[in-house]
Amino acid sequence: MPGAELARPGVLRGHAGPRRVLVVLCLTQITGWGVLFYGFPVLAPAIGADAGWSGTAVIGAFSVAQLVSAVVGVPVGRLLDRHGPRVVMTIGSLLAVGALAVVASARSLPWFYAGWVLVGVAMAGVLYQPAFAALTRWHGPERRVAALTVVTLAGGLASTVFAPLTALLAAHLDWRQTYLVLGAVLAVLTVPAHLFGLRLPWPDHPATSDTRRPTTIVRSSPFVLLVVSMSIGALAVYAIVVAMVPLFAERGLSTTTAAWALGLGGVGQVLGRLAYGRLVARSGVKARTAGALLAAAATTLLLGLVPGPAFALIAAAVLAGVVRGAFTLIHATAVTDRWGTTYYGQLSGVLHAPLTITAAVAPWAATALAGTLGGYPAVFTVLAALGVVAAVVSLKSVPPYTVGHDFRGGRSGSEQ
Repeated sequence: MPGAELARPGVLRGHAGPRRVLVVLCLTQITGWGVLFYGFPVLAPAIGADAGWSGTAVIGAFSVAQLVSAVVGVPVGRLLDRHGPRVVMTIGSLLAVGALAVVASARSLPWFYAGWVLVGVAMAGVLYQPAFAALTRWHGPERRVAALTVVTLAGGLASTVFAPLTALLAAHLDWRQTYLVLGAVLAVLTVPAHLFGLRLPWPDHPATSDTRRPTTIVRSSPFVLLVVSMSIGALAVYAIVVAMVPLFAERGLSTTTAAWALGLGGVGQVLGRLAYGRLVARSGVKARTAGALLAAAATTLLLGLVPGPAFALIAAAVLAGVVRGAFTLIHATAVTDRWGTTYYGQLSGVLHAPLTITAAVAPWAATALAGTLGGYPAVFTVLAALGVVAAVVSLKSVPPYTVGHDFRGGRSGSEQ
């Protein structure tokens, strides 16, 4: 296409093309996350009250969607490597619209769960995994981190835009009508954007020093240890989001204060993502992965140990948000930093699955631990210990060879 060319295998060079892709994905990530993910917490109480289902049953459907997304993400990764994101994300958008219609029409709990199973399949095709694959291949090693940072910043705005929008709709409509309206918004904003905005040629596989097949890489010790460390780290990082409100309550602080802490933690996430480019330029993959996990452990322990006052706990929550923001990009770049972009879709799908499962079970794990350990301060201490374990395991997650130009912006594999 005009204005674009392949300067080397696997790297698309040009002006308007890659920038258009980035704008399209920012729009669709805000919309996809906002409708499929952040709309649910707002509507969940109304769903249970209207349908007569327990809160546990309603939330369980949402967890099932995340688990399905994790499983489906593995074959979706193979499709992304072979065909690119356009077909995957367009079909995913169409499926998401239909899935929301099924959810909105559900009159029985099994039908409601069936709708969320379909939503889970759609999530695998429209959220971060395919977006990361698109930006990783189309933007190349020099611009990849900047592009991933921008799209995760956009994704971080999804709750800011769609939680209030969903609440506004729910104030005038019932939850079924609200989901139908949100589905229409999703259809209008994402289906044409994916169909017409992702028409760039899918670059050939780039050259890499690792010529092994993806199944061999997946079975290798570094990859297995990467999955273990990132999954444990995800539990430590994401469990505190849900556990922060009851922790603040045990400290004698109000729900309003806890809500402010969570909100300011979101600001911290933005700061962490903005700073990630500098972190890449000044550290190797081993150092920044272990460092981020140790920082997560430190901020989690701080929340568990500091009894107050409120501003000290809020400051700790902001620091935890900074680490959480960086962790998202650590995850997004973990495969390319170690094995290049050749099989990014497949390898990231395998890596993403247990992380999604961990994030899904994190709220229940935190609640169960609080009951067993006698309170949330002890839970935060345990989560901090898990963060340390994850950091130690991550030290062995880097293969002992250099990936080559995919390490540009950091140190070569032999130096890490």
